[in-house]
Amino acid sequence: MNEPRHCPATTDAQAVAAAGYNRLMRNSDSPAIPMSVPPASALRRTLMAAAVAPVAAMLWPAAAQAQMRIDVSGVGATQYPIAIAAFAIEGKVPQEVVEVLRADLARSGTFRLVEAGATLSDTATPNFADLRGRGADAVAGGSITRLADGRFDIRFRLHDVVQSRSLGGESFLASEADLRYAAHRMADWIFQKITGERGIFATRLLFVSRQAQRYRLNVADWDGENVVTPLNSAEPIMSPAWSPDGGRLAYVSFETGKPVVYVHELASGRRKAVANFRGSNSAPAWSPDGRALAVTLTREGLSQVFLINADGSGSAKRLTTSPGIDTEPSFSPDGRGLYFTSDRGGSPQIYRMPVDGGEAVRITFNSPYNVSARPSPDGRSLAFITRRDGRYLVALRNLTTGAEQLLSDGGREESPSFSPNGKWILYATQSGRRESLVAVTVDGRVKQRLSSSLGDIREPSWGPFTQQ
Repeated sequence: MNEPRHCPATTDAQAVAAAGYNRLMRNSDSPAIPMSVPPASALRRTLMAAAVAPVAAMLWPAAAQAQMRIDVSGVGATQYPIAIAAFAIEGKVPQEVVEVLRADLARSGTFRLVEAGATLSDTATPNFADLRGRGADAVAGGSITRLADGRFDIRFRLHDVVQSRSLGGESFLASEADLRYAAHRMADWIFQKITGERGIFATRLLFVSRQAQRYRLNVADWDGENVVTPLNSAEPIMSPAWSPDGGRLAYVSFETGKPVVYVHELASGRRKAVANFRGSNSAPAWSPDGRALAVTLTREGLSQVFLINADGSGSAKRLTTSPGIDTEPSFSPDGRGLYFTSDRGGSPQIYRMPVDGGEAVRITFNSPYNVSARPSPDGRSLAFITRRDGRYLVALRNLTTGAEQLLSDGGREESPSFSPNGKWILYATQSGRRESLVAVTVDGRVKQRLSSSLGDIREPSWGPFTQQ
């Protein structure tokens, strides 16, 4: 197997209180519709021999000052023409809520924004004839009122322009810190109302950055804004993963001189070493119920996959047994199956086995190198990294038909992660000497690249749907 490049990652005992958003109070009058070298996959990272100095921990502000840059290319197969009118404003509103809403819809590739013309409040009747003349099929308008207690009352309504009727609306009470989140929530509501599928605009991204020999674990909005840094260290962390409820992170830290798996609570900042066995502890993956982690351990020799309790209690149960390296576990959505990478057949390939024991079945055959399997939320497809003609690309495999599609073209990709609605795949890539993140729709039509003044960014994990 190839030698690993230096892994991205970091950690430190610091705790940032939730990356988070205060709960919004909601009222609704409409029901919801239903590299020249290979990427450093965990297969090779499990063999790393790292000489690490003690962690130099430091407190880090809850919100990082550096911002992300997002570049979008491509459009969807069909685009729904929609107008987002200027909202009626009462009092001083510090953020451009409507602009965030418009940007979300435009970046999705599903909508084509149409000029709305006049301001439209949530109680006003749109000029449907004028909007039809502008080419809009739908229009949204609303109001934002600053209340005496400093919160904001945000109301919006969506209209069907073609049929000249209201499609419903919602209202939110939001703090100033939650105004962007409220805009993302509005975008989610509109997306679901029109497409019938849940939007991902209010979800968050998890990734590792490296700059000037400091490593940071970061949480950001889907559009790269509102970056917070729960972990900041001079030593690497890797393989960050969201818990299914979005309240905890699992990751690997090198601060003690070897890889150790930690679980970190975002709200409290508390963390606990849950896998600190003899040898290497790596590649944590959450079970769908959030109670367990599949991890890669070398405590019995070569890297093999084990099951542990997410709270660190009890003992580790061995799941795989082979003469090779088994690593990079990932649960099937129903929690009964486990995907993992193994070189037991002579080259790195993806296998699937029952979590409660049984035969491991090889899944990939179209390349001598297939790693980093991640099943889609509906369990129908598998994203992974494949080597084709010396390039490392993101592939999507239909698990029923076996059909495969290549979704990237950079050639130095790693760490694929599905959005919670299964419509996007986030991955890390390298261009020149810079590392960035790319999100691509599963049909390959729309891509958005996230780069940052935080330095190189890598090891992404797309968070779950937020609680409504």
